[in-house]
Order: sequence, then C-alpha cells, then structure tokens
Amino acid sequence: MSHTVPPVVSVVPSRALVDETFKVAVQNLPPGSPVTLHSLHLSEDKDFWEAFGHYISDHRGTVSLAEDFSFGGTYTGKEAMGLLWSMRPVPGSREGLRLRKMNVCSPLLVNISVYSGHVEEGFREQAPLASALTERWYMSPGVRRMEVREKGVRGTLFLPPGPGPFPGLLDIWGGGGGLLEYRSALLASHGYVSLALEYFSAGELKSAEIEFNYFETAFNIVSEHPQVIPDRVGIFGLSLGSIVTNYLAAESSVIKPRCCVCISGIHVYPRGATLKGFYRALVSNTHKMRVDENNHEIWRDMVLPIPDDLSQKLDVGKINCPMLLVNGRDDQNWPTVECAEDMAKMMRAAGKEHLLTRIEYLDAGHLIEPPYSPHFRATKFIKDSTKEKAILLWGGQTKPHSDAQEDSWNKILAFLQQHLYSSQTLKAKAKM
Repeated sequence: MSHTVPPVVSVVPSRALVDETFKVAVQNLPPGSPVTLHSLHLSEDKDFWEAFGHYISDHRGTVSLAEDFSFGGTYTGKEAMGLLWSMRPVPGSREGLRLRKMNVCSPLLVNISVYSGHVEEGFREQAPLASALTERWYMSPGVRRMEVREKGVRGTLFLPPGPGPFPGLLDIWGGGGGLLEYRSALLASHGYVSLALEYFSAGELKSAEIEFNYFETAFNIVSEHPQVIPDRVGIFGLSLGSIVTNYLAAESSVIKPRCCVCISGIHVYPRGATLKGFYRALVSNTHKMRVDENNHEIWRDMVLPIPDDLSQKLDVGKINCPMLLVNGRDDQNWPTVECAEDMAKMMRAAGKEHLLTRIEYLDAGHLIEPPYSPHFRATKFIKDSTKEKAILLWGGQTKPHSDAQEDSWNKILAFLQQHLYSSQTLKAKAKM
C-alpha cells in the first residue's frame, strides 16, 4: 500500500517586516501537476484581498515562487513577491478600496494556500491542498510607539530599539488627511525616530487654518527629543506632504532639515498662502479636471501649465539641504515630473542643482508606497469642498508600479543613510 505524503506550503521567514522578501515553496505535489498559489488577506475594514499565480510542479513535485514561472493569474513570470504586490479586492468588493494598515501594533496576516489545477475564482468555496499563515509587520520587535499631544501637535512618535541617539524624521502624509502611522513605524524599524504627523482630519482641509509653524513645532518636537541627534533630522513627504516639505526646506527660518524626501510632490503654491488657501486655488481650477472612461477623476491638469510667475510657486532656489524627488511618469493626480523639471531649473539658476536627486519611474503612478504594497490605480477620496466621495485616478500599471515601490524604497533608505547616518568626513581640525 503506497503512502502519499500530503503537500506542504512553506513561507520563510514566516514573520518579517513588510519590506523584506520571503520564499514561498510547495513540496510533495505530484510531478508535472498544475497548481494555483493563492494569497488571501482580510483587511481591518473587513474586505478580502487576494492574489494568485498558476504554476506547474517540477519533476520533484515542488514549486518555488522565486525560481518558477507563473503562467497566469494576477501576475506572471518569476515573481518571488507576486502574491503580495499583485493583491486586489476579491470580485464583488466595494469600489475604490485602498489597503492601509491602521493598527501597526499587529501584523498584516496573509494566508497562502495551494489549490489543485489552474483556478481563477471561487477560492473560498473550495478546499486547498495545504496552507500557511504569514505575518508581515511594519514595526520590528523593540520599536516603541508613543502618542504625541504637545504644543498643539497631534501625531505618533516611533522610537527604534536601543538607547540611541538616532537621526530623526518628520513624516508628512497627503491630502486624504487623518493619522497614518505605517511608514513611520517602518522607518523606526530601520533606525530613525519618526513622527507620523496628523495635520487635519479626513475631509477637513478646507476648514483647516494650518499655518506652517505647526510643522516647525512638530519638527522641533523630533529634534529636541533626548534620543534624537538634533542636527540630523530630515523631512519625508508624500503628495500634499511633499508641498509642505518643499515649503519648509525653502522658506523656514526656524528649522533646518538635514535632508528631505519628496514622493509625488509639486512646488506650485501661491506664495504666502495657508494650506486652505492652496486648496482654494486648486478648486478654482476644477474646470480643468478630466475623467477617464470609468469616470475616475484626473486632477493633474488643474496644476498645469506650471506658472512662470514666481508668486505662484515656491522659491526652491532657497533650498539648502539635499533633496530626493521620487516620481511616477504616469502620475494622473499631479504633474509631478513637469514640476520636478521646473524645480531643477530653478535650483540650477540658484547654483543649488547639486542638492537635487531625481528618480522617475515609467508606468508608475502617484501613490508610491513601501515595497510589496498592492498597487492602487484609483481609489475613493472624500472631496473637501462638498464631502462627496469621488474616485481619483492615481495612475500606474501594477507590475512597473510595484517594481518602482521596491526600487525607490531601497534608494530612499540609502539616501537617508547617507545624509542622516554617515558621518561627514571629519576635517582635520588639529594644527600639528
């Protein structure tokens, strides 16, 4: 009587940071048999997300995601992390969903299963041959999370494990509002004290009289923290947060960031306006908004053409710290590549171009997130002026956008390492 060993799925490491790779393999399959590898995640909003790839087991009856080709599914080819970055809401889900981890103290749980045959749908109605659960964390062991409610500033501070002192970062998100902690938790896992800043509630920008001293105060909360090296604090902005970052780097007389990272940012901003004023200026250009064939809103033309009038844009020629601009060439939300070009021109004229590093990705969109995050081409957005929900087109194609997320994160970490950790070459001070 032949005894068959049941198939087994292994994920190594089964517990890791979200920006770490894993190895997924299946053993004990019949040789040359078609199978489907499937990932399933139940979000905190109780929506199911999935990805899957079609494989054929080798002569030993094994499948390895890092070494074998997927012939179909939500991704194709040799993709070790395809089961994560190609995730999408399961069929029949609500429209315009975006996957974001709100509680960073718990892991993102992903169930990885193998099914017999090349399956396209109905995964939850059939029994898998084998499954394994994997934990993906934004916060590594020993990172401490502290709520900040001081000097009027709202946010969450993440401290790396150990005594420090560490370099620091002010982490400023975009126009969706609210408090998002996951990037700061991940940055702290890489050795930076990071303050995730809340500067307005979701959908409240038009009523928010946020003056820039709010951000200066937040920056100083980081730089004055006993575990932070005071002159090694940078700013990390995305979208609207990148405008704030550009503004602070160019205009603030109170703070001196050591370096700045701007993802999908622009410098078009009426001189002297509050963020509410900027929002009003944007809304006054609503007639330039387009929609795609799905009725998703495209905002990039609302900022075009880039003004020649210096009163309508930030004077980036005043910037005195290294700047890293990360943009997608398929950004449908803002004309970030055109703005980066204009910023480079302005900084060149001021003799500052050596401070600027630009990275651009073909077929990447606006929402460039940490690695292996699913790609969101269009998601729901609460419009400030009317509180109506619209679906905004962010842009990007799944595979190139995912590659851009992975590549840019490595380059961002290298940039931060260079400017916040590496000691500048010490000049010989002592006269012998």
